[in-house]
Amino acid sequence: MQYITYMTVETLTPIARASLRSRVYERLLQAIIAGEIEPGARLRDQDLATQLGVSRTPVREALQRLEDEGLVETRRGSLTRVMPLDTRAARDTFPVVAALHALATRMSTPLMSANDVDALRAANRNLESALAGHDVMRAIAADDNFHQRFVERSGNTEVGPTLDRLTSKIRRLEVAQFGSLAGLRSVEQHEAIIAAVGRHDAALAAERVEENWLSLGALILATFHQPNG
Repeated sequence: MQYITYMTVETLTPIARASLRSRVYERLLQAIIAGEIEPGARLRDQDLATQLGVSRTPVREALQRLEDEGLVETRRGSLTRVMPLDTRAARDTFPVVAALHALATRMSTPLMSANDVDALRAANRNLESALAGHDVMRAIAADDNFHQRFVERSGNTEVGPTLDRLTSKIRRLEVAQFGSLAGLRSVEQHEAIIAAVGRHDAALAAERVEENWLSLGALILATFHQPNG
């Protein structure tokens, strides 16, 4: 009997199809959140593929993922468009996001080191600096870095992915309405959170985090409904 020997070729590099799909998704997500692609705008996979320099397949996969997350919709006649801003969906989402961040904080606070506290302070300083410079995207990134510390230190593998999915539903409203009032209040609330973490008071830290998210949501939604001028 003849045996066939299979050998591993160490020099071969995997084809990064999943990476390409993820990059296309991230680019479209960023464009929708930042308002580069406006709410209600029609999306044609061929046009997007041409602009991004990729085939239609990763674009279609990215659009499907964005539809699953509630940012894109496909209507009759195969019309695909960016979902209009939906304050009702955001109103439903903010309490869930707040509760999950509070859970992550409650789990992670007993594990927080002095280095973690320093990182929280640095993130909050970056938030304050971004707000002073009226840089909304940098401010939101700094706010994400602050709260992500708790999510990562919690060690819970479900909280992070769930928050990623839910946050996309409210992120466009944050970008549109994350003004100085909401942001500066977050800076102050972050200081109270840091103080509770420094004392390893998990219950108080979680309470402050939930309050932070709920008040931010209330301010953003209230600002969104205010008439211009």
